[in-house]
Amino acid sequence: MNNTFMKKKPILPLLASMAMPMVLSMLVNSLYNIVDSFFVAKISEQAMTALSLVFPVQNFINAVAIGFGVGINAQISFQLGAKNIKNANIAATHGMLFNIIHGIIFTVICIPFMPVFLSMFTKEQEVISSGVQYSTIAFAFSTVIMISLSFEKIFQAVGRMKLTMISLMIGCISNIILDPLLIFGVGIFPEMGIRGAALATGLGQVFTVIVYLIAYKKCSIPVEISRKYLELNRNLDGKLYMVGIPAILNIALPSVLISFLNQILSAFSGSYVVVLGIYYKLQTFLYLPASGIVQGMRPLIGYNYGAGEIKRVKKLFGISVLLNGMIMLVGTIICFTASETLMGMFTENPETVRLGTAALQIISIGFIPSAISVTASGALEGLSKGAQSLVISLLRYIIVIIPAAYLLCYFAGADAVWNAFWICEFITAVVVGIGIKYYWNRLLQ
Repeated sequence: MNNTFMKKKPILPLLASMAMPMVLSMLVNSLYNIVDSFFVAKISEQAMTALSLVFPVQNFINAVAIGFGVGINAQISFQLGAKNIKNANIAATHGMLFNIIHGIIFTVICIPFMPVFLSMFTKEQEVISSGVQYSTIAFAFSTVIMISLSFEKIFQAVGRMKLTMISLMIGCISNIILDPLLIFGVGIFPEMGIRGAALATGLGQVFTVIVYLIAYKKCSIPVEISRKYLELNRNLDGKLYMVGIPAILNIALPSVLISFLNQILSAFSGSYVVVLGIYYKLQTFLYLPASGIVQGMRPLIGYNYGAGEIKRVKKLFGISVLLNGMIMLVGTIICFTASETLMGMFTENPETVRLGTAALQIISIGFIPSAISVTASGALEGLSKGAQSLVISLLRYIIVIIPAAYLLCYFAGADAVWNAFWICEFITAVVVGIGIKYYWNRLLQ
């Protein structure tokens, strides 16, 4: 099939056609995250705390699936741009195989590890028990998640964004429907509590994979997954991991940050842990649509880079920053005007609502500058510059924010820790801006 539209179509309509389906599907995905937490919160605040504590490990599994998928995506789009179809097929086939192996490993390791992990953050047996119940079922679907996200990045790499959107939305909508049915036991469905939330999540992923398999069989795409492409290719496999590992770390670093913050905040009150968990659910309404813009941009940048269209690469990046900045502006306005209402959706505890209202308003100060960092990180991944992309994420999630959070918490108490978020985003945006100004042309060369 002819993919030259990626370098011929006018940039704004092209980016819109690639990104908007992903933005829509990411918004539905965000809605799933909110609905899932909303129903779990109806069980008890202890169940919500358990979900918050499991989140870092769950996020790490997703990070491996998505991050390695980014490596697959980058290689397929680059090889297609360079007209090397065989290498694109090898990247798709090897990438799918490796991600399946990753899923099996996580299932075997993470399920028995969770009781120990949860006991590091709480001594409440109800919280630990709920966390183990949820994670045992959720992590049993790790291989399904790996297959689903591998297909997602393969279809994105060849510009089939509408198929990706349909698959994601079917999975998310199924999840949203199944959540109350399985959690509370409606009609023929058993009442499973927090285990029902985990099962709904896993079944949603199964439905997504089924749609991808049907689409792969019925729809013609420029790459093929086949046994004949399982031949040893160390160079290409190395490139998959050279982009994939930094991308995995990019997505996994928030898990490290959340675990660190849970550790220091739990010493003050469990309410702070709940607030942090609610914030990370709410912020998906901003960062997942921004991720949709990046997902639309990434294969376009990779294809045009492979085809030598450097001017288009720069324009794609500039327009993507602007679009993500607009998303973040909307998020900032919402958090300043409706933070109390948002927190009240997840807890009836007045103290938790009070703490969360202040936290959302403070954190939202950093949303707009984060658009620069988020877009730049995705652009670097599209250029197969995984290490440089990782530097941005290290600044956002480790190097700046962890020392800032510790110092603020130590000297000014837990209420001040939220300032570390906006301080980090401003510093990272300045560093990225300087890097773009002085190193962009050299990087593209």
